[in-house]
Amino acid sequence: SEILTLENLLCVLRWLSKAPDDGSPGDEKVHLFRRSVECPTDWTAINDRCFRYVADIKTWAAAEKHCLTLEANLASVHSQEDNDQLQTLIFTATRKSKEAWIGGSDGQETNIWLWSDGSPMTYTNWCPGQPNNALTLQHCIQMNYSKKKCWDDVKCSTLLPSICVRKNLPPAEA
Repeated sequence: SEILTLENLLCVLRWLSKAPDDGSPGDEKVHLFRRSVECPTDWTAINDRCFRYVADIKTWAAAEKHCLTLEANLASVHSQEDNDQLQTLIFTATRKSKEAWIGGSDGQETNIWLWSDGSPMTYTNWCPGQPNNALTLQHCIQMNYSKKKCWDDVKCSTLLPSICVRKNLPPAEA
């Protein structure tokens, strides 16, 4: 099957990229993956992805649509380090710890939270008591909520700035 073949190929490539470099002939380390990512102007590299703070306030859907025009999605957050770095990105851009849209939503089915970029939601930073889907109307995630600077589910029609994450594009051929 194609998927199995691709998975096997990725395993081999990962193994090759970690080949030992002990200096013996023929044992050159193979570099198949870039160690860092080069981001376009106005984008910030964080953990091998490119992020951009968008100050214009929009609904969640309008913010996602805007990110799509930038070949991106609203940001997915995969670790505490990602979350901390995005907070720093917002603070650097605004000199405040403003709330902002990230790409999480349970708009398709309540309590099944998905990232708009299709990546799995394995990390969360919900505020205590959240998500609570107040009045059964809260289906989108804002970050930097309250003094705790955690995540809160809010109405998707709320107007907020946002953070986009650029799709990982293959490196340009040399």
